[in-house]
Amino acid sequence: ITHRTPFGKLKLQCHRLFHCACTEQATRSFNPVATLLKERTSPELLYLESKFASLMSYGLSSKLLQELLPVDGEINATSIRNNLHALGQRLELELPEEAGILFEGCQRDWEKLPRPGLPLVVGMDGGYVRFYDRKSKKAGNFEVIAGKSIKADGTSKCFGMVYCYDTKPQRRVFEVLKSQGMQMNQQVTFLSDGEEIIRDLQYYLNPNAEHILDWFHITMRITVMKQIAKGISKEDLSAGINSESILKDLTSLKWYLWHGNVFKGLSEIEDLIDSAFVLGSDDDEREPSLEAQKLCSHLEEFETYISNNGQYIPNYGERYRNGEPISSSFVESAVNQVISKRFVKKQQMRWTPEG
Repeated sequence: ITHRTPFGKLKLQCHRLFHCACTEQATRSFNPVATLLKERTSPELLYLESKFASLMSYGLSSKLLQELLPVDGEINATSIRNNLHALGQRLELELPEEAGILFEGCQRDWEKLPRPGLPLVVGMDGGYVRFYDRKSKKAGNFEVIAGKSIKADGTSKCFGMVYCYDTKPQRRVFEVLKSQGMQMNQQVTFLSDGEEIIRDLQYYLNPNAEHILDWFHITMRITVMKQIAKGISKEDLSAGINSESILKDLTSLKWYLWHGNVFKGLSEIEDLIDSAFVLGSDDDEREPSLEAQKLCSHLEEFETYISNNGQYIPNYGERYRNGEPISSSFVESAVNQVISKRFVKKQQMRWTPEG
């Protein structure tokens, strides 16, 4: 048999032996060497292939390994891909089965646990990867969800998944938290941008979970609307409303949401929508200006966004003063590490959800 190692291929004599006739066996003969070496590739070479292939394309990994190891012409991209997929499948099988609720034990058991550490902070976000379907020859995009879990001492772990392909998405996140020492009586703070898919992944992972809408995504949307309001011309007036009053109201809206006053924030959005509708010329027969229509569209979308996520909006100012997390900006590094580093455009490759 041929056994592949980082130093080349080994040709091993592999004799078959007959079983003793005194005992009944399932097969007449057996191969001791083949039984001992079930894998035809050594763990050291599998490690190197997987390490490099998870950071760069299969072709570049093959060239790099041939440059570093005495295996010129013996490692190709197809073998690296097959080995990496086999290793990934093996890791998938190690995950326990998915369950609707991943709580372990009950309140009586949780009260007996030792005093927990400081809260874990978990942030999640999505990124898109170019999709290639070999059958239909059509390209598109599919979403990859990446996240990072940070302990109080600063140590962190990253994770990623393709939600439309993964059969155990919640279990994957739960096992990451468990590997960081999460107890059922420990608080966990989940930060997200309000996307329903990501929010569903965060439910039922911890009985003391706290779900917060990311402040960064709120202020980013308000900043976009401020830029649109600045584009409204001074001549575009109606009922004494101009861009300066719109900017002032948007600042008030941001202040209300910063202090967790969702009711006043929604009222301010309604007033802003009415103001955007009447913005235009004094001629009632003419439609509002293009900037006013664009602003109104963003305001209506923002109103829906705040209404759907109002229960996850805390007093950001109070949390900020107490040193508690309010933004998932740290997830951007996880997106770069998990998605961008491997799937950026300069790779000039398309991917399947399985890959």
